[in-house]
Amino acid sequence: MYQVCKTFEFESAHLLSKSRDRCRDPHGHSRRVEVVLAAEKLDRNDMVCNFRWIKLALADILSRLDHAICINDSDPRLEDFKRMQAKLELFKAQDPTSEVIARLIFDHLQDKLAQATELTSEDGNTYSLPAGVHLKSVRLWETSTSWAQYSG
Repeated sequence: MYQVCKTFEFESAHLLSKSRDRCRDPHGHSRRVEVVLAAEKLDRNDMVCNFRWIKLALADILSRLDHAICINDSDPRLEDFKRMQAKLELFKAQDPTSEVIARLIFDHLQDKLAQATELTSEDGNTYSLPAGVHLKSVRLWETSTSWAQYSG
């Protein structure tokens, strides 16, 4: 089994309304995302897939999360953040823990893989996903010593 990993970084804030410690308050993280894809055989270019395809497939979800305040949509402070006109990423009845965000990214990429579409970059180049590629895991680093992973 061949595997490739692509890493991305973004900044976001969150608040965990179900927490009983200081994570209940708004705070930010410099997050790192590691995405692992695998295939039994290599494509005609001797790759699992082109790293650019992974980057294009995740561009929209990472753009939504970057510099956003991630918040449970049932948090009583939500209206305060809306009044501030902050960039918000709402999580339906869930606190935006690292585990939940890792699952969000996993599900997003899994949908892209299921579509098996070609993706086109801004410079007009097209990248195809080879047959047989599947998503192994998404690991989300919250700090340099703490991560959560979702494997589906």
